[in-house]
Amino acid sequence: MNRNHHNKQRKGHRNSGFKSAHLLSAAHTGEEVVIVNVLGSGPFRKRITEMGFVKGKKVKVIKNAPLQDPVEYEIMGYNISLRRTEASMIQVIPFTGEESEFLPYEGMIDRNIQKASTNEKGKHIRIALVGNPNCGKTTLFNYASGAKEHVGNYSGVTVDAKVAYFKQGKNKFKIADLPGTYSITEYTPEELYVRDYIIEQKPDVVVNVVDASNLERNLYLTTQLIDMDVKVVVALNIYDELQKKGAKFDYESLGAMVGIPIIPTVASKGRGLDELFKKIVEVHEDRDPIVRKIDINYGFEIEKAITQIEDKIAIDANKKVTDKYSPRYLAIKLIEGDKHTGLTIQACENYKEIRELADKRIKLLMARCDENSENLITDAKYGFIAGALKETFVPGAIGRRQRTEVIDNILTHRVFGFPIFIFFMWLMFQATFTLGSYPMDWIDAGVSLLSQTVSNLMPDGSLKDLLVDGIIGGVGGVIVFLPNIVILFFFISLMEDTGYMARASFIMDKLMHKMGLHGKSFIPLVMGFGCNVPAVMATRTLENRSDRLLTMMIIPFMSCSARLPVYVLLISAFFPTHQGLVLFSIYFIGIVMAVLIGLLFKKVFFKKKEVPFVMELPPYRVPTIRNTSVHMWNKSVQYLKKMGGVILVASILIWALGYFPKNVEYTRDYDQLITQTEQSTTLSELEKNDVIAELQLDKENERQVNSYIGRLGHGIEPVIRPLGFDWKIGVSILTGLAAKEIVVSTMGVLYHAGSEVDETDETLLQRLQAQTYQVGEKKGEKVFSPLVAYVMMIFILIYFPCVAVIAAIRKESNWKWAVFTMVYTTGIAYVLSLIVYQVGSLFI
Repeated sequence: MNRNHHNKQRKGHRNSGFKSAHLLSAAHTGEEVVIVNVLGSGPFRKRITEMGFVKGKKVKVIKNAPLQDPVEYEIMGYNISLRRTEASMIQVIPFTGEESEFLPYEGMIDRNIQKASTNEKGKHIRIALVGNPNCGKTTLFNYASGAKEHVGNYSGVTVDAKVAYFKQGKNKFKIADLPGTYSITEYTPEELYVRDYIIEQKPDVVVNVVDASNLERNLYLTTQLIDMDVKVVVALNIYDELQKKGAKFDYESLGAMVGIPIIPTVASKGRGLDELFKKIVEVHEDRDPIVRKIDINYGFEIEKAITQIEDKIAIDANKKVTDKYSPRYLAIKLIEGDKHTGLTIQACENYKEIRELADKRIKLLMARCDENSENLITDAKYGFIAGALKETFVPGAIGRRQRTEVIDNILTHRVFGFPIFIFFMWLMFQATFTLGSYPMDWIDAGVSLLSQTVSNLMPDGSLKDLLVDGIIGGVGGVIVFLPNIVILFFFISLMEDTGYMARASFIMDKLMHKMGLHGKSFIPLVMGFGCNVPAVMATRTLENRSDRLLTMMIIPFMSCSARLPVYVLLISAFFPTHQGLVLFSIYFIGIVMAVLIGLLFKKVFFKKKEVPFVMELPPYRVPTIRNTSVHMWNKSVQYLKKMGGVILVASILIWALGYFPKNVEYTRDYDQLITQTEQSTTLSELEKNDVIAELQLDKENERQVNSYIGRLGHGIEPVIRPLGFDWKIGVSILTGLAAKEIVVSTMGVLYHAGSEVDETDETLLQRLQAQTYQVGEKKGEKVFSPLVAYVMMIFILIYFPCVAVIAAIRKESNWKWAVFTMVYTTGIAYVLSLIVYQVGSLFI
């Protein structure tokens, strides 16, 4: 196509189209429209165009969510959801049967240069897997490697990358499964991480996993890899679905065109993987003639700008930069206005010249083409993809999408969508915490048996107490949640693999968006009512880091099942009527606090990190037992490995604070009193047992009072006194740092009810009701009242989540956010409890 004619056509169509243009948000269900312009700027515009919302593309409105927002659209053969506020930034005209007339197709520039590896040849081949979410990349990784991966945070980035080492034939492979991403730009940690990994780690071969059922959108990432000038092999995954639709794809011709070998695979069944790794070896050893240096032709004006900037970068003085980055790639990114690249070229000797030239060429492009330079590049990429597929691809039937629409019509129905969703949430919740309670009890019994065995075999002493109460007790606290983790991730894996997770987000997004959260945040928050630990781990289903962090920060307000025994104990003791209402009010306060804190944090910490709600709604697929099993196993192992150490150390620390010092000076000789009681001839056996039990409780109480944690309780008493708390409540709160369940057993010891009590123990209830101040200005007054009990429940609800939750937050983010969670939750708990107690005292 003649370039001048093309530019005139684009401008002319824009001007004529705008006369009848309207916003995508105003389009009706079933209406088909064509995009003529994308408004806005920054991350929104970049993300929306990367996902295929470019000029000339046809969009069909599928349906509204049950709450009327977001809206589901079909574009490029796949379904995607946008909020109405985002759809209102896209201008469209009615579809008249023509598509893609705005997009340029300039073809390729074949440099006729064989692409040779810059790395030293050897039998150890380093592979990086990159691809869109839902393309089957991790399935390929798990199948190829046998899931023998080492998972860790690399380069201090809070993004997981799985790495596995395995052997095939004479070759050894190191394969890295990088985070799923639609693009390699700079707007999310995942995108920057993938880009930096390829640049810094220099893998021998980059395997670009492409969903064969959604070629046009998936190949956008491929064009960016072409720009980077790295060795690439495309794994054309889910190829069986393309074949079932009757589509015809000459992938060999496309591979020859772009200089990238393309190998069909079906990763879920292991098909094509042997051929894929054979091709990887050939490419690594420079034995594949297809692998050539080929560039996308962006058109005369853009190519002129690229060449001029590239020449300025590709000088000998800048070798330290050009050894890492392709000069052409840097030139393209500068034209796109990429800030990260702007920082990179500061290391160039002629940085100012490059920067001035880039700014000049961007202004010239925008003046001549009447378009943002970033969008010009994106349009050209999609134009190239459309043109290349036009020559090599013939679409088939759309049966799979039709089946998806039939299922969707039920699962996301305006009336039935919510009840079905609530049922699934209930089923997951019940299975995780009800069905999971049986193996939890077995594990708990096993830990108790081990503890009893060690206790019987070892002589009394500090080492025995450390093993039994500190180490075994600490490890037991980790292992006991394992069934919950396994069942939770079984359901999450099913929802992700089938495609229902995206629909759940679609249904809940409007409600969650009011809190500044993503629709997917609902599931971790619901899980938080059972246990905050798996809830925090479930945040990894959120693709955007800001959404993950914000959700993590408010999960502790969801009152977990471990807090319930404390509520039941205090409500039973001090609220004889309206008990259900009191319990509901505590849960309700947690939900309200989560909403308020979510809104506050969104404005304070994540205000500038807003990304558009552009979420793919993948077709429904039948999950495989292998994938689900691997998913569960990986998460379970991560839970034990990554959090076990932290929890164990914390448990030992809290045990030590309660155990030492050993040389306590008791006010009475309890051992002698117990001996005298045992030898008494005036008491019956039943009376002896009661007196001995009381003496043992007095001794344990006095020991705990004089322990370091008891001293801490006395030390913080002046601080917590304005809340209506005494030092015993302070000690109970301190022990609750390890696990909230411990609060009840600590109170049992402190209030002489026994250490093996639960929330229904009548003796403990009576002791709490009868407890009075022994000294001070409140001497003789009741320690507990309905107001104090209610304030304590509020404090237990909000303050420092248990050590396991903090460990989970650290694992899913970093220490900074974990420490922040400890501080801010405790601070809010104190302030809110203070207000409730002081205000309540005025009316009582």
